[in-house]
Amino acid sequence: MPESIQDTAGTEAADPATTSDADLLAGTESAVRAAGAALRDRFGDVVPYRTFDELMRALAANDDTVLDILRPRLTALRPNARWVEEELAGGALPAGEWWVVDPAEGNVNHLHGLPEWAVTATLVRDNQPVLTVVHLPMTGETYTALAGAGAHLDGRPLHVSRTPDLGLSIVATSQARPDEDEKVVRRVGASITEMLVDALVVRTSVPATLHLLNVAAGRIEAFWQFAGARADLLPGILLVTEAGGRISDAEGRPWTPESESFLAAAPDVHAAAVATLSR
Repeated sequence: MPESIQDTAGTEAADPATTSDADLLAGTESAVRAAGAALRDRFGDVVPYRTFDELMRALAANDDTVLDILRPRLTALRPNARWVEEELAGGALPAGEWWVVDPAEGNVNHLHGLPEWAVTATLVRDNQPVLTVVHLPMTGETYTALAGAGAHLDGRPLHVSRTPDLGLSIVATSQARPDEDEKVVRRVGASITEMLVDALVVRTSVPATLHLLNVAAGRIEAFWQFAGARADLLPGILLVTEAGGRISDAEGRPWTPESESFLAAAPDVHAAAVATLSR
């Protein structure tokens, strides 16, 4: 079994056969909010580091703080679901239920005293996200989505933008990982240039999830990324689709966990965004 995948089967908890997905969402939200409060307590001054090892230890300390709260509570909610906690892992998962968690989405921002970070937890069933919770401790906002039941911000329904023209749109992209190879980096740079020509405004920052929240909320019209990881994309995928948006790869083909690119967009600008990114 890969190091980033841990089997939590066998933990005693409530009978999963009697727990609805709506109840699971409520329990997941409670757990994520509690973990977010603990991570907010660690937020403050810039955390100094001089070496890569020091950086990794600081990132891990934040992750561990969250996981100490999330792991037992999510395991109790769904004892037979397996666990994926490595935020940089990608590709399809084996059949069954999995918790896909990003303990500190935007962890490097947290260390640098920047407020753009979140705690996320997504239940995936046979490679389809079933429910997700994204909590932003610095604002207190909690975004939730349940397959077939819509996406919400603190209980208020979310809807993607109705802007009809890419030229009137704010779009965004993100760096998938810090050690990306040069070919991907140059592709990212070229795509930003093309979008600067066609879109109204281009935003570039991490983490990906916060851009996807903005697509779902109708604040921006599109987000794209090359490569990517499950924990970066799955929460936003469910939020965007439940808010009425479209998901594909950058060339308009159906997105899968094996895809080399990703695009989430409001329906009226999706085709134009594909055309720009395909040049």
